[in-house]
Amino acid sequence: MTEINTSLDFTFQRLREVRLAILRLHKALLNSERVVYEQFFGRIRSSGEFFQLVVNHDWFSWLRPISQFIVEIDEAFDPKAKEPMTVEKAEGFLEKAKTLLRPNREGTSLEKRYYQAIQRDPDIALMHAEVSRLLK
Repeated sequence: MTEINTSLDFTFQRLREVRLAILRLHKALLNSERVVYEQFFGRIRSSGEFFQLVVNHDWFSWLRPISQFIVEIDEAFDPKAKEPMTVEKAEGFLEKAKTLLRPNREGTSLEKRYYQAIQRDPDIALMHAEVSRLLK
């Protein structure tokens, strides 16, 4: 195996691991936000109603960039993609993940809400630590 193939395999594997960790984090963030949403607005009666809220309600809008990011990675790895995944593209996704998942008490809406989620939910804090570890 050549050094280029080894680098390619390592970078792709790392991106797959980061994607999986972000996917788990995203699910936990959705569940956590659902709990808080229900405290304010009442019980969500079905998974269909929850899906519609996630897609359309402003409450969940801060999570959409994370959702879209996961989709972008999936599309890039799709064998039918117009452009094949490259090391440069994979490294770009890894850099974007670092920027996207940056909690900040006084930052953008996403950064603030992410910071709040980390503060209120120890599982999310642990998942954030895992994603951060994978991104180093």
